[in-house]
Amino acid sequence: METLDGQQALIQLRDVKKIYQMGTEAVHALDGVTLNVYPNEYVAVMGPSGSGKSTMMNIIGCLDTPTSGSYHLRGENVGEMTDDELASIRNREVGFVFQTFNLLPRVNCLQNVELPLIYSGRKKGQRREMAERALENVGLGDRMDHKPNELSGGQRQRVAVARALVNNPSLLLADEPTGNLDSRTGEEIMVLFETLYRRGNTLMVVTHEEDVAQHARRIIRLRDGLIESDVRVEHPVLADLDVAA
Repeated sequence: METLDGQQALIQLRDVKKIYQMGTEAVHALDGVTLNVYPNEYVAVMGPSGSGKSTMMNIIGCLDTPTSGSYHLRGENVGEMTDDELASIRNREVGFVFQTFNLLPRVNCLQNVELPLIYSGRKKGQRREMAERALENVGLGDRMDHKPNELSGGQRQRVAVARALVNNPSLLLADEPTGNLDSRTGEEIMVLFETLYRRGNTLMVVTHEEDVAQHARRIIRLRDGLIESDVRVEHPVLADLDVAA
């Protein structure tokens, strides 16, 4: 496994291809992607519709497996896993944040954040303690008993981030995390992401918005199922902001 500054790659894709059969036509969603992502990187993934970015993120998030090539997450070969093993590593290693929040409307914030902990078999007292801490870490310690419809869009996305991080996953995957937010609220979420990055989290953000991508330290652009460019950002937008917790 390749290393950078002594660190093992968290994500290692090697010549990954994903082919979907659409009737009689074979669609090459990914056509040979090779990529390393290391712990505590902040990566934005961009590309036009049909470029393969959603497929790549589904594979990285263990929601799908490659047709060919290999994917290792923390040294484990994901492509050889059973469905149950994929579900286990997904719950343990990956936190997801979606454009539409995906919160349960009938339960409060604390119960929403506890959900991944139920799947991982944590005891009730431990679940509550971990969920409370996750909500406090995103600035919602005073909203734990509120239901999603009692929150603003930005607060709902913060609950989604808390839920994604409650299991202390290796990787936070965010798919258009500001897509349903106004520009000011979107900027607040990007400040939160900067805070998470500075705390040591590894983030990958799929976005079509250049200003969102510029918050990352590395921008990967896909086209036609291949990496078109992979550039490190020297002076990110939030470099001089005070984002201390």
